[in-house]
Amino acid sequence: MADNTCDYRTLFLKDVALMDVRAPVEFNKGAFPCAINQPLMNDQERQRVGTCYKQHGQQAAIELGHQLVSGKTKDERIAAWTAFAKANPSGYLYCFRGGLRSQITQQWLKDEAGIDYPRVVGGYKAMRTFLLETTQQAVGHCDFVLVGGLTGTGKTEVIHALRNAIDLEGLANHRGSSFGKRATGQPAQIDFENRLAIDLLKKRDAGIEQFVLEDESRLVGSCNLPLELYQGMQQYPMVWLEDSLEHRIERILQDYVTGLCAEFIAVHGEETGFAQYAQRLQNSMANIQKRLGGERYKRFSTLLQDALDEQQRSAQVDLHRGWIAGLLNEYYDPMYAFQRASKNERVEFVGNQQALIEYLQQRAIRR
Repeated sequence: MADNTCDYRTLFLKDVALMDVRAPVEFNKGAFPCAINQPLMNDQERQRVGTCYKQHGQQAAIELGHQLVSGKTKDERIAAWTAFAKANPSGYLYCFRGGLRSQITQQWLKDEAGIDYPRVVGGYKAMRTFLLETTQQAVGHCDFVLVGGLTGTGKTEVIHALRNAIDLEGLANHRGSSFGKRATGQPAQIDFENRLAIDLLKKRDAGIEQFVLEDESRLVGSCNLPLELYQGMQQYPMVWLEDSLEHRIERILQDYVTGLCAEFIAVHGEETGFAQYAQRLQNSMANIQKRLGGERYKRFSTLLQDALDEQQRSAQVDLHRGWIAGLLNEYYDPMYAFQRASKNERVEFVGNQQALIEYLQQRAIRR
C-alpha cells in the first residue's frame, strides 16, 4: 500500500514532484512550484459533476463522473498519470482536500497500471494552509530590515548579493515601479504567496532568522504582499542606498531599455518583440500621466518616442537618457524625498552599494 503523507514541510523543502489532479481552472487559480496538472476531470466535466451533486446528491455525481471519464478518455488520463509516476517515483498526487478525486486516481493507477502511487493527505487545501501559516510564523518570529533608496540606485543588486534576502520583485516577476512590467507575465496571486512562503521556509531551515527586503508598496505589479508582512514593513528598520545620478541613469537604461528590449525580442522575435517593447514603455509612461501633469507628460512622451524611433533605426539607445533623467529629476526623486522624510527615524545606515552589503552582512552576524 502506498505511503500517503501529511509531511508538507518536507514536500516543499525537498521540491518533491507533485501531480495535481484538480481541474485546470482550479490549478490556474493557484498551485505549487513543483506541481504538474494532470486532471481527473477537465473543467467542463467538473462543472457537470458539480451541478449534478447540488441537484441529485453525491452518489449521482459519482456515477456521472464515471460515465464522463470512461473508455478512451479514461485510458488517456491513466496513461498521463502513469508517465508522471514513472518519471517521478518519489512524488505524490493530490486533489483539493485529499478526498475522492485523489483516491480514485490512486485506485485507477493501481488497478490499471499496477502502480501504487501515494497521495497527499488533506490535499491542496492543507498544503496551502501550511504555507500561509509559514509566512505568518516567519513574520511573527524573525527580524526584518528594509533596503530603501532612490529609483535606480540598485536595490535589487543588494538583495541578490545577500544570502538572507527575499527578492519580492523576483518572486512577483515585476520590477515594482510604473515601468516594472516584464516581457513575461506575473504569477497568480496564490502562486506568488506560495513562492514567498517556500523561500522563507527554505531559508529558515538553513538557519536564517533575519531577512532583508526591498522597501515596497503593498502591490508589486499585480501581486499583493501578504497583509501581515506589509504591515510589518511599516515599522521595520531601514538602510538607505545612495548612488550618483549618472550611475542611476545608466542602470535604468540597462534594465528598462536594453534589458527589457532583449527580453521582448527573446520571447516574441525581432520585429514583434521590438514593437511590444516600445508599446510597453509608452503604456508605462501613460500610466503616470495624471501624476506628471499635461505639460510634463507631453514633454517626456515626446522624448521617449524620439528615443524609440532612433533605437529602431540605428540600435542606439543614447536618446533614452533624456526622458530617464527628466523622470528622475522631476518626478521620482521628489516623490522619494517626501517618502524618505517620513521614514528618517527608521534609517539606521546610509551608504553606497558595497558599504550597504557589508553592513547588512555584519548585521546578520551580530543578530
